[in-house]
Formats: sequence, C-alpha cells, structure tokens
Amino acid sequence: MSRLLPAVRLRVPTDEDAYAWHRVFADPEVMEFHGGRAERSAYEELTARQRRHDAERGFCLWTVLDEDGEVVGFTGAQPWPHSEFGPVGEIEIGWRLARSAWGKGYATAAAHTTLERVRAAGVTRVVAMVDARNERSIAVTRRLGMEQVETFRTPDSLREGYCFRLEL
Repeated sequence: MSRLLPAVRLRVPTDEDAYAWHRVFADPEVMEFHGGRAERSAYEELTARQRRHDAERGFCLWTVLDEDGEVVGFTGAQPWPHSEFGPVGEIEIGWRLARSAWGKGYATAAAHTTLERVRAAGVTRVVAMVDARNERSIAVTRRLGMEQVETFRTPDSLREGYCFRLEL
C-alpha cells in the first residue's frame, strides 16, 4: 500500500530564499551530513547559481514550499558540482529539508516532481550521492526506485557515501 504524499510546490529560488534556506538549515541535525552550517552568503551564491541552472537547463534545486506556502527546504537537480571526485558530468538529484518537515513525505513528493521535470528537460539518467549514515535520504532513494551502484569516500572528510543511479 503506497503512502499518500503531501502536496508540495516547487519554485525557482528567489533572492529572499537565500535567507529562508539559511534560517531552515541552521539546525545542526539538518546539516549533519552536509558539512555543517553555512553562512548566508553561501546560500546567496547557491540560489543565484540555481536560477542560472533553471534558465539554461530547465531544472535546478528548487525551493520547496509546504501546503501553507512556507519554505521548508529545497529539492531538485543540478550538474554534479565537483570535479575531483564522484560522478563528474552526471546530473545529481538531491533534497534538504527543515527538521520540522522530516517524516511527512515532502522529500519523496518533491523528488518525484523533480524526476518528472528533469525527464521533460531531456535528462535520461540521474544520480544521488548520499552519506552512508543518512538513513532518511537512503530511504528516499529507495522509494524513487534508485539503485546503489557505488561506494565512495569524500576527499575532504573521508566519509563513506553511496552513489545511487536511476535511468529515466
């Protein structure tokens, strides 16, 4: 029996979303697998880069809004941002949500919408790079039908992670 997913809305990130992302990602639990808290300027750069991705490619890391129109994080797709390791040249899907949004199906619902949008943009395969200890994100990859294809270690933290892949 499949779980009913919540209604989510995705939008191209605005300048104001940099402030919202900075606020919702200030929680150490949220950032446990993402290198810790970032400065607001990092989110200003990230939201600007995502607007460029959307304009150039038709997809990006979109801002996730809950049923009340509140920013609860992001989900979407972008070219793998590292050249020193990982699936260079691949399109990575990902999600990061506020602690208050965990366990409600937002990540899965938004990721399904992401898959529809990247498929419509002509992408034929996506990857998800997940810290091996991040059980919640691993569960989302499984709900999406992704297959684990590789184990890796990040060059900076040497943490173990998994590369999941899905043919669209």
